[in-house]
Amino acid sequence: MGIDTDRESNSLKKEELKPDDGSHQKRDSDILGTEPVHPLLLKTSAPLMVSMFVMALYNIVDSIYLGHYSTDSLTAVSYCFPFQSFNIAFGIGTAIGMSALLSRYLGAKQYKKADKVAHNGFILAAINYIIFFTIGCFAEPIIGIVTSESTNATIISEGVNYLRITQWLSIAPMIQSMFERLLQGTGKTKYIFYMQLSATLFNAVVDPILIFGFFGLPAMGAKGAALATVFGQILGCVLGYIFNRRFNKEIKLSVHKLRPHFQTMKEIYKIGIPSIVLQSVGAVMTFSLNKILGMFSDLAVTTFGVYFKLQSFAFMPLFGMNSGSVPIIAYNYGADRKDRLERTMTLGSRYGIGLMSLMMIVFWLFAKELMLLFDSPPEMVAMGIVALHTISLNFPFAGYAIMRGAAFQALGKSIYSMNISLVRQLLIIIPCAYIYARIGGVNAVWWAFPSAEVAGVTMSMFYTRRIRRGILSKMTPRDAAGNATE
Repeated sequence: MGIDTDRESNSLKKEELKPDDGSHQKRDSDILGTEPVHPLLLKTSAPLMVSMFVMALYNIVDSIYLGHYSTDSLTAVSYCFPFQSFNIAFGIGTAIGMSALLSRYLGAKQYKKADKVAHNGFILAAINYIIFFTIGCFAEPIIGIVTSESTNATIISEGVNYLRITQWLSIAPMIQSMFERLLQGTGKTKYIFYMQLSATLFNAVVDPILIFGFFGLPAMGAKGAALATVFGQILGCVLGYIFNRRFNKEIKLSVHKLRPHFQTMKEIYKIGIPSIVLQSVGAVMTFSLNKILGMFSDLAVTTFGVYFKLQSFAFMPLFGMNSGSVPIIAYNYGADRKDRLERTMTLGSRYGIGLMSLMMIVFWLFAKELMLLFDSPPEMVAMGIVALHTISLNFPFAGYAIMRGAAFQALGKSIYSMNISLVRQLLIIIPCAYIYARIGGVNAVWWAFPSAEVAGVTMSMFYTRRIRRGILSKMTPRDAAGNATE
């Protein structure tokens, strides 16, 4: 499964993290190593949590409008969701690798290397785009495969249109992720919120115009939802470029600096590939569950798709705190500040458990109202209530595991998160879902998620012990001024 040993070296050894000629200059990113940890974590995470919540709105607006337009269109988008997840996995995973490596170099005062990391991140984004453009070119046969359980011609046609547009123009979300992570890696997370809010508001306004055909335009259904989504992402790209050029003085972006450096790309992917695999596994799991649920009905697939949209409301803020803690942990690892690193890990886990416990309560109290947002028919509402109640039981445990994943990423051990995800989503959820479906029917499928979370939490605790023994125990204790205390 790719589990490494405690003696395995990290992607960046401490002796390699020596300051360059700019170490005497005061940088904005220095706050990651000087401000009190608790308010710093809230300061860096709050804009990201809000922006992730806004992103959840961005993702769910399409589905709400499509639910009122046509259940078939909503089902088509549900079938396309795994491919969007692959797209997001490559975009965000590469950006995470870039951001964590960038923060570590900044913590070590190696500003020239940090600059090189940023530019090679954009080169990798362009390379990734080629993959998804190709997927768009084969949208029709792909949709034919994923909807093989369905005979509904409208679902197939809408799915082809949606997949083709979102993949052909997928360069927009990839570049947007890069701009966001540059801002995150240097502690300027408030600008990410501005990017997300602007794109979401644009999408919310344009979505109904293109879906329903207002102002003399033809009603385009899923095709209109895809176009509105992509146009919003292009706006986010433009704003991301502006914010980085004007306010991010840590990194000087320039087309002339876009020179491939294979060692830097390798280092980015040492951190980023496990994140890509982690999120891609989710796409494989979704695809597999769609096939299992498709044995019952298209409505079961739609219910699962609606759950995933609603889940984003619960998890996106948590991912915001996860992302907000990564640069703090990475910077203080580079700066050899064990005390600040451990404090960030502890606070993150507490917030993760608390936040997700609250979300579980919301899913239990308002399951029916949440399903009705999509103009769901009675059968789908009944199925959705059972799904939301059952799956949300794992939320508090997921809160702990996801926040621990931030430490794994920042310390160059993203492979731990990858191993956990592989076990949870491939080795447990899919087989359990199939077995439960055969034994108890469609409503039994949802119990695969709580079953998998037991393994996820156990592995997270095990890997945390390895981190403490193999990395943290070897760091030098320092005082508030950064001086060694022993």
